[in-house]
Amino acid sequence: MTDYLRSPYLIPFLWLKDSLRDLFPILLVITVFQLVILQKPFPDLANMIQGMLMVVIGLTLFVRGLEMGLFPIGESLAVALARKGSLFWLLTFAFLLGFSTTVAEPALIAIGNAAAEVASQAKLIDPALQESYARNLRYTVALSVGVALMIGVLRIVKGWPVHYFIIGGYILVTIMTPFAPKEIIGIAYDSGGVTTSTVTVPLTTALGVGLASSIHGRNPMIDGFGLIAFASLTPMMFVMGYGMVMFGTNP
Repeated sequence: MTDYLRSPYLIPFLWLKDSLRDLFPILLVITVFQLVILQKPFPDLANMIQGMLMVVIGLTLFVRGLEMGLFPIGESLAVALARKGSLFWLLTFAFLLGFSTTVAEPALIAIGNAAAEVASQAKLIDPALQESYARNLRYTVALSVGVALMIGVLRIVKGWPVHYFIIGGYILVTIMTPFAPKEIIGIAYDSGGVTTSTVTVPLTTALGVGLASSIHGRNPMIDGFGLIAFASLTPMMFVMGYGMVMFGTNP
């Protein structure tokens, strides 16, 4: 029986089971609110079921592809660059990793497009500039995450305490908020959340843990984590700064 369960033919079904388990709370909440609270049937149930099956299959393939391909490469490159002893290339790799994983983040693309559409409807920007406004928001957030990973890698290499950077970052966010245009504050705070998603978080964790494991005197549990906090902080500061440049400071 045990050998049967370990059959390679069953592995895809086990992956699907994991995805279903992760999505089950979302499905449960939607079902309860639709049937119990709103007391209405699901509109177009057949298409909804078909769409959910596609989500489960897509999420399964996406996560397994990252685990098999990108995560080991990110960790091994961090270890190899650390052993090579080149701080410049290590920081360059960290910046490019943060920038590239964020600029293609689906959640960030959705936030940028929605923000541009709302800004156009509110006549804050010309409708012809809607696409460039969304693109500039994405690049601003991606740039901030690249800078965040550079700072986080430098912190691991130097052994600086992480809480100094976190406290200082939130103080800076608090100072910038009253001066930022009110139209950009909500977008800035949301942009700090969309970076902590499916692609960015595992790669960032692999980078930090792999780097801390390869440096003598660093503890992966203590020094290997904290990069994700930087990746959440810096977009808020960069987007508020972008808003000040675009719309001016709040009087």
